[in-house]
Amino acid sequence: MNVRWDCCKISLQAPPLDYSFRGISFIQDLLTEQPRAGLKVIKHSAGGKLLTQAVRLNNNTINELTDFASTMEQLLEYPDELSWVDLSFNDLPTIDPVLTMYSNLRALNLHGNSIQSLSEVDKLAVLPHLRTLTLHGNPIEEEKGYRSYVLSVLPQLKSFDFSGVTKQDRSTATFWRRMNVKPKKVKKRRDDY
Repeated sequence: MNVRWDCCKISLQAPPLDYSFRGISFIQDLLTEQPRAGLKVIKHSAGGKLLTQAVRLNNNTINELTDFASTMEQLLEYPDELSWVDLSFNDLPTIDPVLTMYSNLRALNLHGNSIQSLSEVDKLAVLPHLRTLTLHGNPIEEEKGYRSYVLSVLPQLKSFDFSGVTKQDRSTATFWRRMNVKPKKVKKRRDDY
């Protein structure tokens, strides 16, 4: 446990594993592609895996996250500690449920993709620590009530689309939800009659 704690402390302070601007189309390409070198070197565990909690995959041509989990397991010593993923400026048409496997995810950048349906955001509601999210530059941004919808589904957000979430935003989102989301009907069982 002590070794894991020490490694997690190191990975928390480590720079992101940076595959931005690499022309990557498939997640499994990360295994053969060299990440960008940063000012600070990412340390390796005794097993040779990287000690970081952040991954930058922005500005590529990724349109699906097939093999994301297995690739992260091959690259990172503690993939379950992943706290920041930048998938901005790719071609993602949906929010892949694989992202919800990372319960420690605090920041998720999805701006500049091709996400079409506002209901895709619902998938992220299971991420208890998500505090920062970007979605602008997707077709969903044009939908009526976009900001209020997202903040009503993800009330724990502190920052949305690079802007702080205010008390007024929260109030508007709560009101919007009451006006636009119908409560689920409770079905009566036959033996209740």
